[in-house]
Amino acid sequence: MAVRLFRNIGALRAFRSCLYGGTRMVSQSRSPAAAGASAVSSVGSAGHKDDDGHLEVNVFEKNPDFHGFSREDPNVDSWNMKLAFFFSISIAIVLGSTFVHYLPDHGMRQWARREAERLIKDREARGLPVMMENYFDPSKIILPAESEDE
Repeated sequence: MAVRLFRNIGALRAFRSCLYGGTRMVSQSRSPAAAGASAVSSVGSAGHKDDDGHLEVNVFEKNPDFHGFSREDPNVDSWNMKLAFFFSISIAIVLGSTFVHYLPDHGMRQWARREAERLIKDREARGLPVMMENYFDPSKIILPAESEDE
């Protein structure tokens, strides 16, 4: 397989130079009449025609730094690229982090801490312990009878 790949490198180079504005294409296929000679044909820089008969123009010939925003003007293409990246990255990071910072308290953790501190101050002011020994009032808990337990 590697031998086949190395045999086709010349054809790939010729195809690539044709795509990027080259005017010469070398055929690597052997015809029986040529007996091993390479056929050289001049293609020209016209390019290929699409279905409507219009010529396809390589945008990299016109603008080597083509970013995909404007085919006609390289300056507009560069400015549109800069604006797109500025708004999509800088503004998204700044506004996104600001939005996340000002979201409401998730899980009401801050409220729970404030409420606990308020209850502690209230219990200390009344002279009660901070935490009771029993969470529930034992007189209000209804236990099953001992005879039902067995």
